[in-house]
Amino acid sequence: MKKILVSDPLAKDGIELLQKNPEFTVDVKTGLKPEELIGIIGEYEGLLVRSETKARKEVLDAAKKLKVIGRAGTGVDNIDIKEASKKGIVVMNVPGGNTISAAEHAVSMLLALSRNIPQANASLKKREWKKKDFVGVEVLGKTIGVIGLGKIGLEVARRLMAFETKVLVYDPFVSKERAAQLGVEAVSLDDIFKNSDYITIHTPKTEQTKNLINAETIKKMKDGVRIVNCARGGLIDEDALADALKSGKVKGAALDVFAKEPLTESPFFEMPNVIMTPHLGASTKEAQINVSVEIAKQFEEFFTKGTIRNAVNFPFIPAEILQKLQPYINLCEKLGGFASQFSEGRVLSIEIEYSEEVAKYDLSPLTIAAVKGTLESKSDAGMINFINASVVAQEKGIKVSESRTASSENFTNLITVKLKTEAGENIISGTVFGRNDLRIVKINDYYVDVETVENILIFSNTDKPGVVGKIGMILGKNSINIGSMEVGRKTVGGDAITIIDVDTAIPEKVLSEIKKQPEVKNVKMIKL
Repeated sequence: MKKILVSDPLAKDGIELLQKNPEFTVDVKTGLKPEELIGIIGEYEGLLVRSETKARKEVLDAAKKLKVIGRAGTGVDNIDIKEASKKGIVVMNVPGGNTISAAEHAVSMLLALSRNIPQANASLKKREWKKKDFVGVEVLGKTIGVIGLGKIGLEVARRLMAFETKVLVYDPFVSKERAAQLGVEAVSLDDIFKNSDYITIHTPKTEQTKNLINAETIKKMKDGVRIVNCARGGLIDEDALADALKSGKVKGAALDVFAKEPLTESPFFEMPNVIMTPHLGASTKEAQINVSVEIAKQFEEFFTKGTIRNAVNFPFIPAEILQKLQPYINLCEKLGGFASQFSEGRVLSIEIEYSEEVAKYDLSPLTIAAVKGTLESKSDAGMINFINASVVAQEKGIKVSESRTASSENFTNLITVKLKTEAGENIISGTVFGRNDLRIVKINDYYVDVETVENILIFSNTDKPGVVGKIGMILGKNSINIGSMEVGRKTVGGDAITIIDVDTAIPEKVLSEIKKQPEVKNVKMIKL
């Protein structure tokens, strides 16, 4: 008999599915205090949560029998993934459970924006009859730019095509060929801005997408563009959007998400050309039922068949093999993440090359780790995992390959990720020193020795005195501490790359100041 604890409110449909199985005992105990959860978790093999329960280290230390944690939703920031992995606990989520609800909400917002439906409704309820004040526009024949063609973006695009619109898409992982198969046109981000009558955003919030819509990008847009954001708060510079709405550059906006939530103060409250909802994208009965039933099915398959679906940490590998491979799995994930953030343009292919001792093992978990790291840096947290990474790459038309070589360049083990995009190719190599010292040792043609720390600033520069000192001064005056620094160069006085380990992420305004230095180019902030 398997004991399962449901510690957060879930739709009854999923709970009942588990309760019908005679092999399970299901206890529903919501609203537990941390000490209460710690006191009882040792009895259970399965734990089902949403966002309220915090499955931190102290809880997992007490969970002596726990085999699996299920999150009825996407985000898993309330679960200590690293600690769960150490203890062999599988962590699952439901990354696509609210896809249709979110897509329908975005399309509804776009249509409501086109026809001034909320404003007209409010006016009529005041017993006003102002037909001339609410003249709208047809969607038919318009050009709609979709930024981000993940699960939700794809469903939005499909629905908009039914209105006989021209759909342009930008997604760094979707090739033009794959887009054509889907009936849309893949273009650059600038083309989205220049040519779209409507822009709807469906991208995760990352360092690269923060304030994606800002004063500069708005200048590139058509006069009278309409903007929809039902994805993540912080993708739009709200002050810049407010200014553009006041000037008429942006005709209207429909917003479901905001940089700060709950939203209690905003210039948008006084603007008749803005419609807003309080983060309702996933708030349908169907979505809540879907995630509850789906995670219940995953639990049932796990306990009865040993099947693992939508695991956000790595599936089971025999302990003796995992002990040897784990450092290389971690390295591959970081190499993929580094290459992805270092590169521009849509990803076309990922090639992983293994040399020396590591090439003797089964390479499939390492290759999956590299693909996961590549995709994850530009995806919503929890959407890409070790189970679905290869499938997602295939769906997006990304070619994945691996190769082995008997020797490497002076390293006992060397792993190289070659990431080819429409803008070019970047080659990142790394190795493991000792038991678990992960290092990046080559970036394209430059030999380096870089620790895989969380925050890395990298830029190209002219190799001459004073350049690095100038950047150090900028970081210092902004209270950003440098942990270490590495310079790669081929010739004295020629081109070089500088890699700086910093203790905290560098704000955009500081990056902008660094980018203005005449000796510096290709500035990137990389998070591993």
